[in-house]
Amino acid sequence: MQGYLSSNDCNLEKFSKSLDHTLNQSDVPLAHDIKKNIPIYDVSQIDFLDNTQTLRTEWANVLHKTAGVLVLKNAYPDTSCIDAATLIFEKIIADEKAATGDKADHFAASGANDRIWNSAQKLCQSDPDTFAKYFSNLAVDTACKAWLGPNYQMTAQINLVRPTGAAQSPHRDYHLGFQTRELAESYPAHVHDLSPVLTLQGAIAHIDMPIESGPTKLLPFSQIYRHGYLAYSQPEFREYFENNYVQIPLNKGDVLFFNPALYHAGGANISKDIHRMANLLQVSSAFGRAMESLDRSGMTRKLYPILAKNNHNLSEKEIDAAITSCAEGYSFPTNLDTAPPLDGLAPETQANLFRRALTEKMSISDFEKELSLHDKNRRA
Repeated sequence: MQGYLSSNDCNLEKFSKSLDHTLNQSDVPLAHDIKKNIPIYDVSQIDFLDNTQTLRTEWANVLHKTAGVLVLKNAYPDTSCIDAATLIFEKIIADEKAATGDKADHFAASGANDRIWNSAQKLCQSDPDTFAKYFSNLAVDTACKAWLGPNYQMTAQINLVRPTGAAQSPHRDYHLGFQTRELAESYPAHVHDLSPVLTLQGAIAHIDMPIESGPTKLLPFSQIYRHGYLAYSQPEFREYFENNYVQIPLNKGDVLFFNPALYHAGGANISKDIHRMANLLQVSSAFGRAMESLDRSGMTRKLYPILAKNNHNLSEKEIDAAITSCAEGYSFPTNLDTAPPLDGLAPETQANLFRRALTEKMSISDFEKELSLHDKNRRA
């Protein structure tokens, strides 16, 4: 029985053996192609209005037990909402730089790239109609549900890497991937197993991304290595990554999803004129803590009038996806004195209030009153 993991037990030979797999078509029967051990799914050939349980099961297995990464080609067959969002994001970048100047972050030094934290909320606040079209995407929604189940928490950050932008060092992501090695060692071994299933990483391509623009460097199957959170910063593991990673070119409207425990890194932009923009999705389980705090009540107030107008040409499933990416979908934490369970074990969620309001054709003013009361009752 291994109660705790130690960085002293990290073994490069064992790590390399855990990667010695070839992804076959029999492993991913619904995939339309396999490139560099990564399954490719052509979204234009998938009916997401049908039952997707078999597809979700395959995607979860890919993320958990095989490649750890998948590509959704043509996830946005109509890229007009991406173009509209790009214009909004470019304005936000300009406004934030004018207000605060260039900022460094954990991805790059100051001036090396542009970043928008909390891009989901900022898009919703700036243009809720574009937000509705952008986040009503059923391919994205299906991938999130495949790994995290319903009521996931959508957060996102724009990353714009200019020509000459350097590559990242290989790493794992949130939760344990954002802790020091010493702190990660203090968590029991089973928490190392749990951390990856609390989050899903994604990237929506806002432009065409050929290899020279530096799309994400990926090491298929590396999420399987149990000591991975303790090993990725060790020099020999970094060297192995640099000698063995793969990259997949993306087109505007493609989406990449991967297990947060997969070893990965942003690539170097060696192009002359490609400004690589991706919206990095960090999607959290309803049962976990998201990295960013979003004003979901404010977002909900912005989105409700758009969906209530009923002239958006969105299907019921697409409406549900947009609501999920906007509103709080989990009942807890709450104040059980003021928001006790009515029917069942859990109080009504903000997302279900949103859905009920649409069904009842609630006026905007009545909805805002209900939402304010809902927020008040949840507070301590």
